[in-house]
Amino acid sequence: MTFSQTTPASDDAPEITTQELVVLELATPTREETVAVLAGKLLAADRIKDLPGFLADVHRHEHQLATGLPGGIGLAHARSDFVAAPSIAVGVMAYGKGLDFGAKDGPAHVVLLLATPASSYSGHLMMLAALARSLAKDSFRESLRRANDTGVIAELVNSTVDFSTV
Repeated sequence: MTFSQTTPASDDAPEITTQELVVLELATPTREETVAVLAGKLLAADRIKDLPGFLADVHRHEHQLATGLPGGIGLAHARSDFVAAPSIAVGVMAYGKGLDFGAKDGPAHVVLLLATPASSYSGHLMMLAALARSLAKDSFRESLRRANDTGVIAELVNSTVDFSTV
C-alpha cells in the first residue's frame, strides 16, 4: 500500500511507530547524534535498509531548512530509497537537555524522525501535515514530553496522528 492511497491502512500494515522506536532520556549533544540514534532504532526494526545512506538523506534535508517547530519539537525527516516502511522514531530528551533545530522559540525537547520511501512524495507531505496538525496542539506536545513510557508515546503518536487517509 502506498501512502497516496486514501483507503484505511490494512490490519497487516506495520504501525507508524512502536515502543521499540521510542527513546527516553536522550542526552545526545547534537541533533546529528540524536538523529543517528533514532535512525539506528529504525535500522534495528528493519524500517530502513542502510544507516549511512539514510542519514545522508536526512542530513541533506536538514541543511536545506530548519526543522524545529514551536513548542520544543524537532522534526527531522527524509524521503529515501533506503526506507523499507514509513515510520516515525521518537526521542525525548533528558531533563534539562534540548537541541537546536532552528525553532525561533528555543530548543527541541522532543525529536521525531519521519522516514518515508523516496517514491512516496505525496505520502511524505501528508504525513508531515498530519504530524503538524497534532504537534500544533499544546496538549499533544505536553503529553509527548511528560510520558515516561515508550509504549504510551508510541500509542500517542499512532492514535492521535491519523494516518488512515494518508
